[in-house]
Amino acid sequence: MEARDTMSTATAPDRTSAAADDRTHTLVVTGRRDLCADVVELRLGRPDGDALPPWTPGAHVDLVLPGDEVRQYSLNGDPVDSTAWRIAVLREPAGRGGSAWIHDHLAAGAEIQVRGPRNHFPLLPAPRVEFVAGGIGITPILAMVAAAEAAGTDWHLHYGGRSRSTMAYLDELARYGDRVTLHPQDEVGLLDLPALLPAAESPVYCCGPLGLIEAVEAHSAAQRGRAVHVERFAASGEAPEQAGAFEVECRSTGVTVRVPEGTSILDALRAAGLRLLSSCGEGICGTCETPVLDGRVDHRDELLTDEERAAHDTMMICVSRARGARLVLDL
Repeated sequence: MEARDTMSTATAPDRTSAAADDRTHTLVVTGRRDLCADVVELRLGRPDGDALPPWTPGAHVDLVLPGDEVRQYSLNGDPVDSTAWRIAVLREPAGRGGSAWIHDHLAAGAEIQVRGPRNHFPLLPAPRVEFVAGGIGITPILAMVAAAEAAGTDWHLHYGGRSRSTMAYLDELARYGDRVTLHPQDEVGLLDLPALLPAAESPVYCCGPLGLIEAVEAHSAAQRGRAVHVERFAASGEAPEQAGAFEVECRSTGVTVRVPEGTSILDALRAAGLRLLSSCGEGICGTCETPVLDGRVDHRDELLTDEERAAHDTMMICVSRARGARLVLDL
């Protein structure tokens, strides 16, 4: 999500990597509508009407904007519908300009390059699931709710927002009745997590502002490690220091660069002429994930699990560095 300019995907403590489709598709906007204040919904399909790649709840796609800028948005429609992908985009006045461009330029009939889908936020089988969404964070949760309902899972959604007028998809959620509890802040205040999430073993899936995610994680940690799966819009804490110089070899292109202190691998490779896609620049979205052929990685992302980091066979080149003098990448 898919969701905001600085969208990221990170799941903790478990991360299940679904198969990703890294091809870039030329799609057209087949439908557009305003959902609520500053949120527009887009339906994307192939110009010839052919089927799109399959996806699962929690998946997102990359929209490639002018200048090779990439923004990620959650798929929130029906995975069974192979004719269209549906996303919702919040206009971010303080963002980097991607959401504003989408709002202002992607009218019905417009073409857009889209890559994916990929899923770093999968819904795992469980007898009961708790969902917590804040604002535009409802977008990945929407398809999860539908999947849980179809599977006969016992579930509940707590959905917060500044006001009802800013909360998307209230019409679709109404069909679930009392399984969905709305928490407009101007009516009921902030979510009272101790009251809403009493001690239990059921996992929690959360997406929304960083403050909400950190509160859910802290509350669940106090419940003796209750499993929490989250999708972030921004990295937690300050950006890691880009310290220490090292060498990076790109095996397939034959390019070798020196990555100086204070420069990321991504920036060094781009300066050497490689065209590489990235989105968040914070190690939270997975767009720049790159296979590692040799060397040990100083992982600084918020996406990989401990097991994936220990394998040293993949890395996020926007933030992670070498734990030694040299890395060989499959680029």
